[in-house]
Amino acid sequence: MDLIKIKYGLLLTMLLVLSVQSVKAQEVWSLDKCIQTAIENNKKLKLKKNNIEIGKEKKNQVRSNLMPKIKLEADYKYFIELPYQLMPMSVFGGPEGQFKEAQFGVPHNINANLQFALPLYNPQIKSNIDMAKIGVKIAELNYQRTEEELYFEISNLYYNAQILLRQMDFIESNIENSKKLHSNIKLLKDNQLALGTDVDKISLKILQLETQKATIKSKYVQVLNGLKVLMGLSLDDNFDIDHNIEYMDISKYPSKPTLDIKLVETKDRLLKTQLKSLKKSELPSLMLYGSYGTVGYGYDKSPNEFLNFYSMGFVGLKATYNLFDGKITKKKKNIKKKEIENNALQLDLLKDQNKLKLRNAELKMSIARRTVETSKSQIEFAKSIYDKTVMQQKQGLASVNDVLMSDNTLREAQQNYLSAIIEYLKADLELKKLSGNILK
Repeated sequence: MDLIKIKYGLLLTMLLVLSVQSVKAQEVWSLDKCIQTAIENNKKLKLKKNNIEIGKEKKNQVRSNLMPKIKLEADYKYFIELPYQLMPMSVFGGPEGQFKEAQFGVPHNINANLQFALPLYNPQIKSNIDMAKIGVKIAELNYQRTEEELYFEISNLYYNAQILLRQMDFIESNIENSKKLHSNIKLLKDNQLALGTDVDKISLKILQLETQKATIKSKYVQVLNGLKVLMGLSLDDNFDIDHNIEYMDISKYPSKPTLDIKLVETKDRLLKTQLKSLKKSELPSLMLYGSYGTVGYGYDKSPNEFLNFYSMGFVGLKATYNLFDGKITKKKKNIKKKEIENNALQLDLLKDQNKLKLRNAELKMSIARRTVETSKSQIEFAKSIYDKTVMQQKQGLASVNDVLMSDNTLREAQQNYLSAIIEYLKADLELKKLSGNILK
């Protein structure tokens, strides 16, 4: 009895696990969830985020140039042969202009000292810090642009997947209607009120719809796989997307600078800061430096062996001023001025292009909105015509060809409606991007 209970419990557990897996496999993901998952897992975004951290570390590295530098140096030398010095013989009463070689010092030399340096005035360091800050800003804007591109790609794929699902819904409905029509025509044929070719036409229609459904299902799986890659998921992960296509009817978005424009504007700041740094490089710099340590001398020949140490230290100021560098800095400044001028032209060109694209996107969206509403009405009319034609066919007032023609009209209206929705959603995405609202 206990064994039966254990087996029964294991069976219930297995069924529960299978049911949980089934629920997970059918989990419906919204567009927001797909985008959030991509932001957390997408490898491109992780690279851009690392670039931001690298930029911050570089900024801290440049800022560290304002801090004092301290280092400890020590060395030991043993002179196998002491160096020679030339002594003027006149020092010892000899003739002028004649020298005598002499060896000075001891074989053992030990040095150990602590050195420090502190920049008191260096105008380039401040400019380098400003450039590093702008570099971080550029890295952040590149991250946002990658995030924007990811949002755009995922939204497009998600909308395509929704359209494919709606196509499958339409096809399944058409298959169901065709099967009902097939049963009616087959019944009429059995009663010798319809031809066998009529039954074959409907059978062929059903086969075509089944093939179309399989093709669309394959495309849907491919789109889902593309979504999984962008979201950083495994291809074996299972989820579904929302069948209902929801779109907001917004006539106009508030206009904001796009990320491309912000990047060019930030680049302008960087170029101007680089020019300022070149100008400051012509100014003098002042540094405080010093050293404190000990010097040891040793002699190892008997009977006068010794090793004595002597303290040594100093503090000083070091000024640097570049008097002439062969006009290199002047040439660099001229180049940088031209780069600033080109960047300003590029900014104006980008604004003009964006204004034109924005106007075209607004027009495209307006047309797409009207097309969606018109396509809805066309589907209703086509469905009504199809139903009436089927009814007339049952009454012997319409042929099978008439039914097939009305069915084709209905499917064409359905496809036009889906195409209109695709155009609307794409126009909406484009309008959000061009107006700087895609991440909102």
